[in-house]
Amino acid sequence: MSDIIRLLPDSVANQIAAGEVIQRPASVLKELVENSIDAGAKEVHILITDAGRTCIQVIDDGKGMSETDARISFERHATSKIRDAADLFALTTMGFRGEALASIAAVAQVDLKTRLENEELGTIISVAGSKVERQETISCPKGSNFSVKNLFFNVPARRKFLKSNQTELSNILSEFERIVLVHPEVAFTLHSNDVELFHLPVSSLRQRVINVFGKKLNQQLLNVDVNTSLIKVNGYVGKPDSARKKGAHQYFFVNGRYMRHPYFHRAVMEAYEKLVPVGEQISYFLYFDVDPADIDVNIHPTKTEIKFENEVPIWQILAASVKESLGKFNEVPSIDFDTEGMPDIPAYNAAAPIQPPKLNFNPNFNPFQKTASNYSRPQVEWENLYGGVEKAERRSEPDYEPEVIDYPAFQDDEIEPEQTTLYDHETVAEKSSVQFQFKGRFILTSVKSGLMIIDQHRAHIRVLFDQYLQQIKNHQGVSQGVLFPEILELPASEAVVLQEISDDLAAIGFDLSNLGGGSYAINGVPSGIEGLSPVQLIRNMLHTAMEKGCDVKEEVQETLALTLAKAAAIVYGQVLGNDEMTKLVDSLFACATPNYTPDGKTVLSLLKEEDIEKLFK
Repeated sequence: MSDIIRLLPDSVANQIAAGEVIQRPASVLKELVENSIDAGAKEVHILITDAGRTCIQVIDDGKGMSETDARISFERHATSKIRDAADLFALTTMGFRGEALASIAAVAQVDLKTRLENEELGTIISVAGSKVERQETISCPKGSNFSVKNLFFNVPARRKFLKSNQTELSNILSEFERIVLVHPEVAFTLHSNDVELFHLPVSSLRQRVINVFGKKLNQQLLNVDVNTSLIKVNGYVGKPDSARKKGAHQYFFVNGRYMRHPYFHRAVMEAYEKLVPVGEQISYFLYFDVDPADIDVNIHPTKTEIKFENEVPIWQILAASVKESLGKFNEVPSIDFDTEGMPDIPAYNAAAPIQPPKLNFNPNFNPFQKTASNYSRPQVEWENLYGGVEKAERRSEPDYEPEVIDYPAFQDDEIEPEQTTLYDHETVAEKSSVQFQFKGRFILTSVKSGLMIIDQHRAHIRVLFDQYLQQIKNHQGVSQGVLFPEILELPASEAVVLQEISDDLAAIGFDLSNLGGGSYAINGVPSGIEGLSPVQLIRNMLHTAMEKGCDVKEEVQETLALTLAKAAAIVYGQVLGNDEMTKLVDSLFACATPNYTPDGKTVLSLLKEEDIEKLFK
């Protein structure tokens, strides 16, 4: 039997490794910028072309590399930060495994220009598909200049699965935000297709957060600063009144590295228990300083998942620190006691003699004697007091016969033998002209087969969804101008997604004008959404679209229509007149699928006449 196991060529092995580290253009940006920071750069310039498909260029003023280091840096597991296994538990740098450049060079065409500070000449190296094509000596500035072109040029299957340019650019900006938020001592610029999206000078940590997410956030942040022997926590948390359902900015950083940690997220949210509505989120930017020996960052290729040795104590410290910040800045509701009429408490005087309290009472009082002298209060003639009640009751009685309402009877037509769950137009044939509202939530109406119960809120969602979706597809939305335009401020990562769905928003009826710098003026809103906040409505639709992925056009249109329908639908408890209920029921059964909401919730249910009769046997 012949041998079948063989070693893979280096080019294939590098492509497999690249699949773990380089998932999209944002992964390339992350690895290159982290290398620049590890090299001690004070300025980093990033240039993006076609959302990273065509080119990603990162230029820094770091220490640079020698000719030999530049050549060997593209080999797998070539690193200057690890010498033995013990170094894995004392990491203070961003990158350390030596996989980034090798993985990028395996799936792209890379040009590197680099020079050491004390050298007159530098080196240029060109690598494509893990093969070195050129290495020369050139004149170049101090630091490194990486140019990554045609990502996944030799892996067409991977390139085909990249998302739209707006989606990929949004991912790049999200990764960029995670890096710049933890390095305010480094200046950053980012250009996309020659348009400057970010210009971040060296600043304080708070100013860096404001520069990234907008000045409005400055009024919503509370300081957090706790230092213990186990961990140091500092940063900012949002005020309770800044909570939102979607789009909260939530960041954890450990020793200068971004991480995801649902367990610690629950610790933060527990501090806001009963301070914010259920389901709403708070923005936070929290930075942990921990002994590197107490964490393990080497459990995930992208290093965004970190294992802590002392998770439970850190959880308690984190929750306590957030609660302390809320209390220190008076963001926890206080209880005001009404002190009016309360006796004054005398101050303690050590020289004054102590007097026992005196009790005043009537020694002759006997509750079992009915003599008036035993009571300290005057007798009340109760008969005279309530004497006019009977007359008043008689005056309040109506002097007319109450109106008898003739309720429509159920139809006596033959009931179909099978139990149906989908109700068509025949089921609601001969519908009663009078509807009844039950507890401000359900509409009851008599139909051919029995009694139909309709959830008014869900029914209106069904009707509005079909209406808005049709407007989007036909671009027939009716826009209603506003007297005072509201301003919508978005970070760059959300602004690019808004541009992707702007046509669909306009089709619904939103009229937006770009003011620059991530600010938009809302000049018009869809008719029929009076009383709703257009800023919050657009934010919800925007973040829902980001979750779905902007490149799925039809799904995004349905998402926008459903979000707007839920916001504009009749709320529970709203009292409806008979004409309003009749119009809603008629509109519901004009829909193609009246039985369920677009997200699959039951709209109506039928209580058959035979089942009603069984209740009275």
